[in-house]
Amino acid sequence: MRAITVRQPWATLLALGEKKYETRSWKTALRGTIAIHAGKQVDKKALQNEYVEEALDRHGYLTIADLPRGSIVAIANLTNCLQATEGLQSGCMLENGHQVSDPEWTFGDFTVGRYAWQMDIIQRLETPIVAKGKLGVWEWEEIV
Repeated sequence: MRAITVRQPWATLLALGEKKYETRSWKTALRGTIAIHAGKQVDKKALQNEYVEEALDRHGYLTIADLPRGSIVAIANLTNCLQATEGLQSGCMLENGHQVSDPEWTFGDFTVGRYAWQMDIIQRLETPIVAKGKLGVWEWEEIV
């Protein structure tokens, strides 16, 4: 299965369905099932964002220690890859005409020219599966 490593708390927000887009500087033609791997690094500045804090609190993630790291946390369906085409005062416009605003807008880097990987049908794993992450899209070999 294909996988992508995402820093925390972003990986957990994806797993919880709070975050629908993973933003990247590069485009992907990949569609379909993709594993979401929580990297070992935590974006500590992100934890100061009120929307991030509220979303994590709603789901019982109260401290950095609660965030799983170095493991697969969810399986998602990557349905689209859309370029940010226009910056707005508090959001952005994607190439399909969809406007991204708070809180989603603060959950990624939607700078004009970057790409929003749209994730749908996200299934959070009750028990994260330890795995070593990699850069880019990589192949995760499930252990059954």
